[in-house]
Amino acid sequence: MACAPGPNDTQDVRAFGTYTADLHALVAWLLERHVQTVAMESTGVYWIPVFETLEAHGLRGCLIRATAIHRIPGRKSDVLDCQWIQTLHTYGLLADSFRPDADLIALRTLLRHRAQLIEHRSPHILHMQKALTQMNIQLAQALSDVTGQTGQAIIRAIVAGERDPHRLAALRNYRCQKDAHEIALALTGTWRAEHVFVLTQSLECFDFYTRQLNACDAEIERLYTSLRPAWGMPEPPLPPQKPHSHNKNTRPDTPLRNQLRRLTGVDLVAVPGLSVSLAQTIVAEVGTTLDQFPDAKHFCSWLGLAPHNDISGGKVLKSRTLKNHNRAGQAFRQAAAALMRAKCHFGAYYRRKKSQIGPAQAAVATAHKIARTVYHMLKFKVEYRAMSADEYDQQFEARELKRLQHKAAHFGLSLVPLTAAKVAVS
Repeated sequence: MACAPGPNDTQDVRAFGTYTADLHALVAWLLERHVQTVAMESTGVYWIPVFETLEAHGLRGCLIRATAIHRIPGRKSDVLDCQWIQTLHTYGLLADSFRPDADLIALRTLLRHRAQLIEHRSPHILHMQKALTQMNIQLAQALSDVTGQTGQAIIRAIVAGERDPHRLAALRNYRCQKDAHEIALALTGTWRAEHVFVLTQSLECFDFYTRQLNACDAEIERLYTSLRPAWGMPEPPLPPQKPHSHNKNTRPDTPLRNQLRRLTGVDLVAVPGLSVSLAQTIVAEVGTTLDQFPDAKHFCSWLGLAPHNDISGGKVLKSRTLKNHNRAGQAFRQAAAALMRAKCHFGAYYRRKKSQIGPAQAAVATAHKIARTVYHMLKFKVEYRAMSADEYDQQFEARELKRLQHKAAHFGLSLVPLTAAKVAVS
């Protein structure tokens, strides 16, 4: 259902189909009425073909959240909904949702699909572990990861028909902490045929999703090479890679880090807590320039990291962060969770806030601080300057001392260092 303004402040409503030809007829009908902007409700993924068709014909689409156009209960129909949306949009009462550039939308689609492939592959790893446990093969106790080099070699040998525990243990990588004798003890089991069959099929499913991931990575790499940055400054050399930052679910870090630097103009991976995978998610979700956010407060509010205050009569009745499914906000929360024991200033900030408001709120506050840092980097194209925990503690102590001195002066008092006070008493 589409509603356009008619003559003499009337509303013209017309129904259209969902086929591509019907969408082109919708666009022609809107152009005949000299419509320039179109507001539409966000309903699953059904809005995407309509939105893209409007953009292709030069019309500006405004995607509106369903919660922003709720009406009085009992007045719900397609005709009334489209008329209500058109009325609100005419008076400028609807705020459209943020969408990144078209090139980044393609990258975001592939990255979200890749995350789904990893989620679909994970249950088959559990199925392999369950089949091994039912045969009393305690491979998970001997190895930290059954999908690693040693674990995969042993599982594939079992599927191929090998049953000798000592031959299976000989496939161990030299970096394994457990020796071959202990691994052989863990590989002595019942070898029931039905569980071996389940193990075989689970391994095949795991290999299928792994091949799909590799194909998706190749397509993402091709898309990266076709993207052009929105800035033209020279790229400074990258700092060394962070220690212990390898993730088996990501591609090699160095090429991807170079691509992110080329697109954004800054090295987001240099920020503590941000891995290459998290930085990639943030860039795909929020873009490379952040021109749509006036300041860091708007950016953090959109991420769901800023407190929402219910105020009545000038008094804050309730303060909390609103629940949302923002993937960029989740990436910042994951970055904050990795800094609980870090020796950087983010880690020191988390530990200080944890003693004040608890671990859950401290993690959100740290994610908020990281998000403000990333906003400043992307907005003004400045590199991250590292700060140690000791340097942060010194700056915090200086701020606290200045605040206490100002408070004491307000009451007509002055602060005296403890050493000077002892000398005066003696």
